[in-house]
Amino acid sequence: MSSSVERKRIRKSPAARRAEIVAKAAAVALSEGLECVTLRRIGEELDVRPGLVSHYFPSAEELVAEAFGSAAAGELDALLPEGGADTSARERLGRFLAQTAGPAWDDISRLWINARHLSRYRDSLRVRVEEQEADWRGRLTGLLADGVARGEFRTADPEVVAMQILVVLDGLGANAGADLATLPPAVARMAFRLAERELGLPEGALDS
Repeated sequence: MSSSVERKRIRKSPAARRAEIVAKAAAVALSEGLECVTLRRIGEELDVRPGLVSHYFPSAEELVAEAFGSAAAGELDALLPEGGADTSARERLGRFLAQTAGPAWDDISRLWINARHLSRYRDSLRVRVEEQEADWRGRLTGLLADGVARGEFRTADPEVVAMQILVVLDGLGANAGADLATLPPAVARMAFRLAERELGLPEGALDS
């Protein structure tokens, strides 16, 4: 005697479903670009009707903004995690700069370029880009200020130095995918040397 058991569809909570949609949209944005984030595409990726996606995000513009914000925030937490009082500020800064200088940084670098371009035409995305820029600037400023308080760094304005470092990283990131090994060391290590100079560190102090 054979019998079949109908698989029960698990109903997710609104919070869980929304988080699932955002996570999938962020993954698509990182791998293919924000232009590929549409209600239909994300519905197909999750095997749900586009109407379910639009229930949480009435317009694709809102979902695109949320996808970028999620991806950028996730990368910030990975590269510059909050806390770290048990590790020296110099070590944390050196690790941050080293991580931003490899292939793993390419996808998020392309996404920032993509988002800044599209934000010229999409208000929701422009607001999210500005929020993420402020978050990155604030997190790095906090790290530098912690280093000053510990006597590891010397600067009268940690925020200005943070902005200088991020501008250099943005410039290098604009050429995402380029082999840093082919660049002159003075270019490839520009963020390191600038940070050392502005924070009163000897050259090479952040390389390790």
